[in-house]
Amino acid sequence: MAEEPTVPAAEAHGRTKDEVALELMKFIAVTTGYGKVSGGGAGFSGKPTHSAEEYADALLQLFERCRTLLAEDPQK
Repeated sequence: MAEEPTVPAAEAHGRTKDEVALELMKFIAVTTGYGKVSGGGAGFSGKPTHSAEEYADALLQLFERCRTLLAEDPQK
């Protein structure tokens, strides 16, 4: 019998590695507050130390790290 080519699990379910990386990034960002500034207590909040651009950059860096993780060979 000829061997059938193996398909990565993410693509077997109709999802690309980028889609899986995006879901992983969203999960990490939401559950850990990644890239956000911790707010003050009791309703007092000072000026945020991070701008929206810095927050977006942090999320993009996290997305790239997730993509890199998914691109690694699982046989290592």
